[in-house]
Amino acid sequence: MKDTRIIFMGTPSFASNILSGLLDNGYNIVGVVTQADKRIGRKQILTYTPVKEVALAHNLPVFQPLKIRNEYEDILALKPELIITCAYGQFIPKAILDYPKYGCINTHGSLLPKYRGGAPIQKAIINGEEKTGITIMYMDTKMDEGDILFMESLDIDIDDTSTTLFSKLSDLALKMLLEHLDDIIDGNINPVKQNSEEATYAYNLKPEDEYIVFDEDYMKVYNHIRGLLDNPGAYATIENKKIKFHKVRCTDKVLTEPGMVYGLYDGGLLIGALNGSIIIDEIQSEGKSRMKAKDFYNGAGKNLVGKKFIK
Repeated sequence: MKDTRIIFMGTPSFASNILSGLLDNGYNIVGVVTQADKRIGRKQILTYTPVKEVALAHNLPVFQPLKIRNEYEDILALKPELIITCAYGQFIPKAILDYPKYGCINTHGSLLPKYRGGAPIQKAIINGEEKTGITIMYMDTKMDEGDILFMESLDIDIDDTSTTLFSKLSDLALKMLLEHLDDIIDGNINPVKQNSEEATYAYNLKPEDEYIVFDEDYMKVYNHIRGLLDNPGAYATIENKKIKFHKVRCTDKVLTEPGMVYGLYDGGLLIGALNGSIIIDEIQSEGKSRMKAKDFYNGAGKNLVGKKFIK
C-alpha cells in the first residue's frame, strides 16, 4: 500500500514532523501543499514554512496557493489517491475533497468534537484540560465536522506548554498514521459521525488573547500563560511597558495581591494572583532581548517591585 499516491497538506513544524516520518517510512508522497512563505523577525526575512523545507529536502513538488479554492488544478494533476492534511490553514474545496479514491483525511489535535478549529492545542491548555489527543477523520466542507476514523488520548502534564504539547501530539499523530494508513486504504475502517451537540470550538488566537490579567485564580493565569508559550507568547503591561513572559511556574504557598510585583522568589520574579502567585523564570521587556528573570530583576526589574500590572 505504500505505492499509493499521497499528497500532503500542512504548514507548521507540527506537520513537518509528520511529513518527515511518512517519508522515512517509505510512503509515496507525490506533492506537498503548504501556506505561502512569510517574512519573519525584525529584519523581515522571507522564510519557508517548515513543511516546505522538508519537501524541498526530498525534491518534492511544492504548491503554495494563496487561495486553494481557486488554485487547485495543478494539485489534482498529480492524480492523488489519498490526501493527508495536518494544520494546513485553509478550507479545502469540494473539488479536491471529492477527487482521491481513498478520500481526504485530517489529523486534528483534539478529541473531537471538542475543540474544533485552528487552536485546539493552545485552548486545551488555557482551559485547564487534563487530557487531549489526536483525531484522524475524513474531511468535509465544514470545519472539523467529518466522520471520525481513529482517536487516541494523551495526558496534559502540569508543566506542558503549547510547544511541548505540539511536539507530543505531532509524534502521536505520526504513530497513528503509520498504524492505520493501510487500514484506511484497504477500507478496514468504521467511520463514526460526530455528535455536533457536544462540539466546542477553538478558533484561531487573536492578539487580545495574548494579554494576561492577574486578578484571576493563579491556576487560570498559569494555564493562560503556558498555553501561549512559546508562540505567539503572553504579555502584560506595567508602567506603560509591555512585558513578555517566556517561562513560568506557579505556587499556592504564597498568597499575594493580584498583579503586584514582589521581587525574587525561588529564583524567579514573583507576581501576585488570586489564591496564589505566578513565578516568571524568563522574561522580555519591550524592545529588549529575552533574559532570565533574575537578571531582569537585578537591572530594571527592581524598579517594578511594589507596582502592579494593569488590567
